[in-house]
Amino acid sequence: MSTGSDLIALVSSRQNLADYQKKHWHGTFAEYLDIVRSDPKVTRSAYQRVYDMILSHGVEEIVVNKEKFVRYTFFEDTANNGQDAIFGLDRTLVSLVNILKSAANRYGTERRVLLLHGPVGSSKSTIARLLKKGLEAYSKTDGGALYTFGWREESLDGGDTFVDCPMHEEPLHLIPLENRTEIVDKLNAEAEGGNAIVVEGDLCPYCRQMFNERMARYDGDWSRVLDDVRVRRLILSEQDRIGVGTFQPKDEKNQDATELTGDINYRKIAEYGTESDPRAFNFDGEFNIANRGIIEFIEVLKLDVAFLYDLLGASQEHKIKPKKFAQTDIDEVIVGHTNEPEYKKLQSNEFMEALRDRTVKIDVPYVTRLSDEIKIYEKDYNSRKVRGKRIAPHTLEVAAMWAVLTRLEEPKNAGLTLMQKMKLYNGKTLPGFTEDNIKELREEAEREGMHGISPRYVQDKISNALVAHADERSVNPFMVLNELEMGLKHHSLINSEEVRKHYKHLLSVVKEEYEDIVKNEVQRAIAADEDALVRLCGNYIDNVKAYTQREKVKNKYTGQTEEPDERLMRSIEEKIDIPESRKDDFRREIMNYIGALALDGRKFDYRTNERLQKALELKLFQDQKDTIKLTSLVSSVVDKDTQEKIDIVKGRLIRNYGYDEDSATDVLNYVASIFARGDVKRGSH
Repeated sequence: MSTGSDLIALVSSRQNLADYQKKHWHGTFAEYLDIVRSDPKVTRSAYQRVYDMILSHGVEEIVVNKEKFVRYTFFEDTANNGQDAIFGLDRTLVSLVNILKSAANRYGTERRVLLLHGPVGSSKSTIARLLKKGLEAYSKTDGGALYTFGWREESLDGGDTFVDCPMHEEPLHLIPLENRTEIVDKLNAEAEGGNAIVVEGDLCPYCRQMFNERMARYDGDWSRVLDDVRVRRLILSEQDRIGVGTFQPKDEKNQDATELTGDINYRKIAEYGTESDPRAFNFDGEFNIANRGIIEFIEVLKLDVAFLYDLLGASQEHKIKPKKFAQTDIDEVIVGHTNEPEYKKLQSNEFMEALRDRTVKIDVPYVTRLSDEIKIYEKDYNSRKVRGKRIAPHTLEVAAMWAVLTRLEEPKNAGLTLMQKMKLYNGKTLPGFTEDNIKELREEAEREGMHGISPRYVQDKISNALVAHADERSVNPFMVLNELEMGLKHHSLINSEEVRKHYKHLLSVVKEEYEDIVKNEVQRAIAADEDALVRLCGNYIDNVKAYTQREKVKNKYTGQTEEPDERLMRSIEEKIDIPESRKDDFRREIMNYIGALALDGRKFDYRTNERLQKALELKLFQDQKDTIKLTSLVSSVVDKDTQEKIDIVKGRLIRNYGYDEDSATDVLNYVASIFARGDVKRGSH
């Protein structure tokens, strides 16, 4: 067993002292100017830093429905094992990063409040949290380094102590305005990097007082003032209230603007004699402490009007007005978020016109792509997090399916169901629909994803299902669907009976789809006899070849030549709804496909043609299901021979489709009950 000393030694051996020293570097102003020359990036504005931080994680180009998108790896949150990963919001994130890029280039959006707007639970807070966490981590890297300074003060014991600038401002603010242009031009001429050094703003009231006192003490000798300055590396941290701030409006009667811009320190007034002495003031409002970084406004539109004036000045002029002091410069990214009802109020309130004018709205909708919605739930409900209970296959999928369906608008095309629309969005191909059609579908439904059920509601119901069935070893789709349905009666965000009925109807649509999925899986597991499929395929191709070339087929048993077996060919083609009128086209299509492969020197394999594979599997299933007597499961009288065959099918479900013993048994019993009802839809999946 380890002793306490061993454990301390273990931690010590893991420490990187050189890295610690680099992060806690301090030096003179002259040394800082040398750092600026060799790496001008240290002087970047907050917007530039946030934009560069996102890019530092890498980008990749993706194509969705013929549209090219840049995907920013940063939003996958790999540093925290995807804890705050954002799925399916590529459009939103591209808009956000483009606005940050424009602000980084000083094209105007740096003078706006970034307003994330969308329904509840659509990742607005997650995006803000990612930006804050990312900026904290970036400030610890060489690429994200930034610096601030403090003032030398004599301590009581005669030694020196340093008091930091309360707003962690840029050390170059110490260069007097009258000399600034010349010095910055010289630095830019000598700088080794590509970043142009731009110094905006002036000293905060506290540093201005310190500066003026010393200028008086040293008879205007600026270089001697700098001897009293110590520059140090700045690490941003929300917990330490350095460079990252969050503001949440409280009860309207108790809102106080000092929470944003700081307040008088009454204990120090006696020491300094006046409340307008900056040393008797705490520059610790959220705007002050977030300087050089980012500030998040939760439910920004619930702010009292008095606060909005501060917000307007902070965004447009990059200045705040602390009580009793002149306007003070700030440099920070301002991100707010709000939901639909609050935003509608803003639009109808003429007093808010100034805020609307200074706001860049970024819509953050719900996910409308099924595969992305599934990822949201897999993040919380997986074998690592859910212990002692299995989640049966398709459980998260059906929950996600329902959530996405509630967010989609009915297609204007009468020949398209909502379920089919969802499948198209998810990358499935449907006859008669191209990727251009999908683009049109998205364009005709502008508000898609801005209403519907939130992932939060679904997550709550999955959690309920996990807890409610304590004796069960696994949670299946029906348990979750039942929870989702029961919760609709009391859902606080559903404000009309019509919507409630629609959501209920969608649950039955999802149940039907699930039925089709499991029937299909069981059918494929029964028909997964590779040799039998190859034989059936060979037989079909021989007949199709003879039919298209108007030849006869040689019977392998009798050796006689016979007409192509029309019954066999149709029994396969009907499984995938090839009408009699289209059979010739389909058969020619197959032969052309085989011919094209032969020209490339490749052999035909039925698995490369999805429709044909499905048809063969359904035909084989039809031929075999009676020999397996699956329906006998319902009567619970199963003979040894049938049991062996059922065990083989069960083994295939476990091996190929992710079931375990319990869920495979459940699904076979369920599908058997469907067959017993005679409810087999002919290859309708």
